[in-house]
This record gives sequence, C-alpha cells and structure tokens, in this order.
Amino acid sequence: MARPWPYGIINTVVVLPKELPQEVALEPLDLAKRVVDILSAKFGADILLLDLSGLTIIADHFVIATGESTRQLDAMAQDLKQQLKEELSLSPLATEGTAESGWILMDYGGLVVHIFSEAQRERYRLEELWSQARTVLRMA
Repeated sequence: MARPWPYGIINTVVVLPKELPQEVALEPLDLAKRVVDILSAKFGADILLLDLSGLTIIADHFVIATGESTRQLDAMAQDLKQQLKEELSLSPLATEGTAESGWILMDYGGLVVHIFSEAQRERYRLEELWSQARTVLRMA
C-alpha cells in the first residue's frame, strides 16, 4: 500500500504560453559570419574572421573589428548583443572592457569578438599574435 503524501494533496497549475520560443542553433562558422554582418551594418572597419580551430582551446573563431569612436564601439557592441539575443536567444558568456578603454571583448563560447579602437588594435596586434590562424574573411 502506498503511503499518502504527508502534507495533503498539492494542486499545481502551470500555464504555458501558446508558443514557446524556438532556439535557433547555428554552426559556429555561420554564427561568426552573422557577427560579421552585424558589425559591418554598424560600419565596423577592417573586420577580420579568423579560424583558430586546432590552434587553441580558447575559441574556434575570432572576429576582430575596428570602430572610429567610443560612440561607435559602444553601438557595435550593444547592437551585436541585442541582435544575437533577439534572433538566436544567445547572450555572451562574458563581456570585458568598455568603449572608453578602446577594446570590448565579447565571449560567446567558441566565438570571441574583439571590438577595437584604431589605437588599441594597432597596440595589441591580435592578427600578428594569431598569425597561424586561417583567415576566413577580411572586410577592409
């Protein structure tokens, strides 16, 4: 004989929305290309997509872009964050830096996005640091 629940009967009503949001999954390279599209729509300059697979466990792809002002850097980062959230229900795992510092890093797991001012991009030279990576796309 089954023992009764000691606290009486529990009635729970769960109301679900008529339509549950559908997650859209993209292949890592397709996600990286979508990021390039979003950044180029905000007039990002010298956009570079690198394939790092096989070189490091940090990420499979880097997208590196340059903005001309702190306002543009901030707009690029905010628009990227908003569009990926709306389109793919995807948020960065971490975001580092600010537009004022000249370098915003957005970590999407297998994809890391670097948004630089011209001066900071020249200073850190990630293209040289990761020169063994395969260049998938470059928009000058």
